[in-house]
Amino acid sequence: MDSGFVWAVALFAIVMVGTPGPNNVMLTNSGANFGYIRSIPHFIGIGVGLISLLLLNGAGLGVVFTSYPVVQEVLKWLGSAYLLYLAWRILTAKRGAEDEAEDIKPMNSFEAILFQYINPKAWMMCITAVSSFSLPGEQYWQSLAVICATFLLVQLPTSSVWVGFGIVIRQWLSTPLAWRRFNRVMSLLTVLCIAFIW
Repeated sequence: MDSGFVWAVALFAIVMVGTPGPNNVMLTNSGANFGYIRSIPHFIGIGVGLISLLLLNGAGLGVVFTSYPVVQEVLKWLGSAYLLYLAWRILTAKRGAEDEAEDIKPMNSFEAILFQYINPKAWMMCITAVSSFSLPGEQYWQSLAVICATFLLVQLPTSSVWVGFGIVIRQWLSTPLAWRRFNRVMSLLTVLCIAFIW
């Protein structure tokens, strides 16, 4: 492996984890509602979830999708249902996190990890990363470790950017009406993420 290998993996990771998708929509919403510190468990959970998916795919779980397409179909339905649930929670949230409302809480690390297992975009990027960048033979596990480390090093700052985007947006959310409009837009974007699944 050389630096070209690492740069290729990094570029792929930037495109995959840095572009809009369910995780980044939820991180923007979290930044606006809860600020940076309270969003840290959420984006750390995303990173841990992605690394675990990469390792599982590296160990051969990705073959299950090829052999049993129904498993992928079930994941699509579960992921879509969960995104609809999250969209509903965002839509019905009444206020920002400053109010310490009972009805809205930031996603914790465990929830974020579990979400990766029903997030079809996460599965697609992990399967593609392992199949495209892992090296054969004796370098297989070493290359998989480099892929995992590179994804984590890219994911943490890009997730921070999406949380920061939410924090910037928060400056314009000074009234209950502005919060309702923001939550409607974020809810709609969450629902639109389902289109990318299918």
